[in-house]
Amino acid sequence: MVAHAGEAARETGVFHCTECGEKVHVKKGDKIPKCPNGHTTFGSRTGEPGR
Repeated sequence: MVAHAGEAARETGVFHCTECGEKVHVKKGDKIPKCPNGHTTFGSRTGEPGR
């Protein structure tokens, strides 16, 4: 799973930055923000409801 800042989240969850490991929580349908350190690529997602 690769997601980028500015895209709409396909699922609710915690997105993990590929550059620094910082986490951002995003709800399904919301735009994914940059990580707190300004990076834009997320390589994994955890904390998905119902999974």
